Amino acid sequence: MKKQFIVIGLGRFGGSLTKTLISLGHEVMAIDKNQRRIQEYSGIVSHIYNADSTDELVLKELGVRNIDHAIVAIGDDLQASILTTLILKELGVKIVTAKATNDYHRIVLERVGADHIIRPERDTGIRVAHQITSKNLIDYLELSPEFSLVEVSAPRSMGGKTLKALNIRAKYGCNIVAIKTKDNQLNVSPQADTNIYENDILVIIGKNSDINRFENSFE
Repeated sequence: MKKQFIVIGLGRFGGSLTKTLISLGHEVMAIDKNQRRIQEYSGIVSHIYNADSTDELVLKELGVRNIDHAIVAIGDDLQASILTTLILKELGVKIVTAKATNDYHRIVLERVGADHIIRPERDTGIRVAHQITSKNLIDYLELSPEFSLVEVSAPRSMGGKTLKALNIRAKYGCNIVAIKTKDNQLNVSPQADTNIYENDILVIIGKNSDINRFENSFE
C-alpha cells in the first residue's frame, strides 16, 4: 500500500531512508536547509524543498498535516530536531519518527511527542524504511542488494493454517526458514504441516521484490 512520507534532513541516514522509501514505491517529500543536498537529491525526489523545518508557517504551507508519516532525520542540530518534532505533532501529523544522537536527545524527543525513536548507529536508513512501511515487519536484515532476511508478524488471515495451505513459496517465491511462537519457542526449518497462528513471528528469506509482494498481500 502506497504511503506518503516526509523526510526532514538529507544527511547520510535521511538520504538512505529517502532512496529506500522511493524504491519501495512510496511518495516522499523532503526538506533540508543545505542547498547542496537539495541539488544532490533533486533528481530523485520530486517534492523537495530548501526550507527551515522549525518554521511552523513553512510546514503548514507545505501541507505536512496531510502526510501519513514524518521522519525527522536532523542530526547536527538538536534544537532544530526537537522543535521540528514538536511542531509536527502540534500540526497533527499522525506518526513522527525522530532520529536521536544520544540518550538525552532521545528523552526530550519522547517528551515532545515523537512516536518512534531511532538511533542511527543501530538503525540504518534502509532498515528503518522497511520497518516503517510495513505494519507487520518487525526486523529487516539486508543480505545483498537483492536478498534480505526479515521477521514478519503473522496476520489474522494466516491464523490456524498450515504452511502447505498457505503455499507461500509457490505464491511469492520466498521461504519461511523459522517460526517464533508466542511462548518464545523457535521452530527452525518448519514442516509443511506446521500450523501458523496470529502474531507468530515468521523468519523469511528471499528476494526483496518477493518479500514486498508477500507483505503487501495482507496489508
